[in-house]
Parts: sequence; C-alpha cells; structure tokens
Amino acid sequence: MALFAGIATPPKVRQLQRTLYRKAKADKRWRAWSLYGDLCRRDVLETALAAVVRKAGAAGVDRLTTEAVKAAKEMFLDTLQAELREKRYRPSPVLRVWIPKADGKQRPLGIPTVKDRIVQAGLLLVLQPIFEADFDDGSFGYRPKRSAHGALDAIRKALWQGQTEVIDADLSGYFDTIDHAGLLRLVARRVSDGSVLGLVKRFLKAPIVEEKDGTRSIRPNDRGTPQGGVISPLLANLYLNSLDHGVNDHPELGARLVRYADDFVLLCRPGDGPALYERLKTHLKRKGLQLNETKTRLLDARRERFRFLGFEVSWRRSRNNGAEYPHVEPSPKAKANLRDAVRQELNHWTTWRSSTEAIRTVNRIVQGWGAYFHYGNSAAAFNGQQNWLCQRTRRWLWQKYGRKLGQYTFFTTERLYGQYGLAKLPLYSARSR
Repeated sequence: MALFAGIATPPKVRQLQRTLYRKAKADKRWRAWSLYGDLCRRDVLETALAAVVRKAGAAGVDRLTTEAVKAAKEMFLDTLQAELREKRYRPSPVLRVWIPKADGKQRPLGIPTVKDRIVQAGLLLVLQPIFEADFDDGSFGYRPKRSAHGALDAIRKALWQGQTEVIDADLSGYFDTIDHAGLLRLVARRVSDGSVLGLVKRFLKAPIVEEKDGTRSIRPNDRGTPQGGVISPLLANLYLNSLDHGVNDHPELGARLVRYADDFVLLCRPGDGPALYERLKTHLKRKGLQLNETKTRLLDARRERFRFLGFEVSWRRSRNNGAEYPHVEPSPKAKANLRDAVRQELNHWTTWRSSTEAIRTVNRIVQGWGAYFHYGNSAAAFNGQQNWLCQRTRRWLWQKYGRKLGQYTFFTTERLYGQYGLAKLPLYSARSR
C-alpha cells in the first residue's frame, strides 16, 4: 500500500498479516472472529501512526495536525489505545472539501481527523491481508506490489491476444454512491468480529461537515465511502471485486477486465462488445452503480486510441519491421499537465526566487512525472518534454538575470545540466531496461 511505503512494519505485525492472509487463502469460507484485539495492539497502532504522520495531509474538523500528533506521540497513543480497548472510541465527522477537476467541475474529498486516519490505518493493516486473498488479479489499484504499470501490462497482453474491442468505462461518482448495506455484507463474509464490523460501519456513517463562507453545515452520510479516508480504497476494491471475478473467472466470455480503483477497461473479442456492455450495465445497476454514458465508450482499439491512467494506448505499425503492436505513451493531457506545473514555477513572476530553489522544485515535479510515465513507448514523448523543459528553464534564467543576448550561447544545455542541476528525463525506452 502507498500509505505504508517507507514504513518499517515490525516483524510481529508482518507475521500477523501473513497468518491472516494464509488462513483466508486456504479457506474461502474462513472468517476472522478476533481482529479487534489485534487492532488495539501497540505495534499495530505505532505502525499506523507512523504511516499517517509520514503521509501528512490536512487536519480534519478538530484542527489537530500530524505535526502535533508526532510531537506528543506516546501520550497520544496511550490515550487512543485506552479508548479502543474500553470501546469508548467514536469517529469524528468528516470534513468535506471540493477539488477542481480538469473539466471545470469539482470532486468531493473527505478529510477524516488525524486520529480517525490512524485508526483506519490500523484497520487497514489487519483487514487488507484478509481481503487480498480474495481479490482478482485484474485489480491493480491500491494493492500491495501492484501498480498502474501492471495494469498497462495486462492491457497490452489482452490486445496481443486479439481482445481488441474495448469498453472504456467511467463510473458516475463511484466513491459517493457505494451502498453501505451491501458493502457491510461483503465485509461480514470474511469478518465475524462485531466490534470491527461496528467500527467499519461507524466510519461509513460518519457525518459530513462542510464549511463555506464562515458557516458550518452537517449532514448525515447514507451512501459512499469518502475519498480521502485511509480505508476507502480497500472498501472500494471490495465492492467491485465481484465485477472483476464475474469477467475474469469466465474464460468462455473471451474477455479481460483491467481495473485500477474505479477506472477500468473491459477488453473482448471483436463483435462481443455490445452484449458485454449491456451485461456490464445490468451488473452495475444491481449494485446501485451507474456508468457515465457521456464518457464511457465502446471502441475498436485497432482503429481508435483510448486513455487509461494518464496513458494513451493505440494500435500502430512498427517503422522497424512493419509489425503491428499496442503503443503506450503519456497522453497529451499528461504532457500538458507537466508543462503547466513547470510554468507555475518558472514564470515572470517567480524570477525573484533563487535559481537553486526554483530548479530544485522543478526537478521534484519532473522526476515524479518521469518515474510514473516511464513505461512502454515513452522515449519520443520524453524527448519532446525534455527539449521543452530546457527551453523553459533557459528563458527563465535569461529573464531572471536580465541578459539581452546569448540566451542559447550562454545558457547552454550543458550549463543547465551541470551548473544548475536541471533534471533529465530517461530518454531510453522503458521496454529495454
């Protein structure tokens, strides 16, 4: 899980997770009946606190920050552990904020308090291995040792195998429309501990608080699992697990479903798409979910390109040997997003900053973008981005130091990389690594 990246999980916690996973994997009917005591363990809570503090993030409705929790770690854990053991702990309301989207709309983000995030992280430590035993191989989002690159590998493999008709799906407000009762039934199939089930239910039912123009409104939450909650990705994966298995466990369908959280594509043999599209809508309707008809497409990947997780997938013919292949590179939107982020740091209103500080910030942006998008056939796209980055940095330095001539002769590419330490995107194909 990304939440626990860089966190050293104690050996006893790892052993607990292995035990839970093996029991669940060995017996599909096995149910965990004494998890609450494991949640209350000091080493579990310490690991959860370390993960939440490392990830930082905004404060919730109580205004308590991760920095304050870190400063009083032992006292905080003593109090929280006592609350949990004595069954006095109750989740606080979730603070809702609205995040702008590229299309001009907004999406809701729920921010639990730091204390609630720590308890959710503890729950994640004990619940993840149980449900991981049930999850389908076609699910790649927010799971240990899985990534967007793995999802793209699965897509390319399906295309190579002739599953070139694609349902490029988009769910309408997935995280906000999950049915609580249906989700809790799925949790109860593997967990019989009433205290843990009650805690999960209270997290789901936590009221929503919005603050606008100095006024605060509180409303009940009867559906959904807020994006921003630590345990939300696990529960969201669980709710769609039946969809994954419903496609991938039936080879007679000749189809492959590849999913990353609520983003997924269904690849099938030419001509099978319309029937599978109707079956997909029926299945989602039974779960109280709905496809966004304006964004969901049925397409032929040999003639049309589609985008998934920021990448663009298209069917091309190699210039080297004439063979056809699935070509994967960063999408135009992804490339534009990088340029927009760099422009925010290197513009005429930022020339007051030191070049060291500005380029250090740009390097973090570029290296993070490059690490994610260095996949498939990215070399040509990266080359174009690198040329643009050099030009943008060169012009910013030229303006900063007020030079009239010599933009290219003084701020040479060698100087940008050497003296100023500008980051380099990997300009070799990810396939050759």
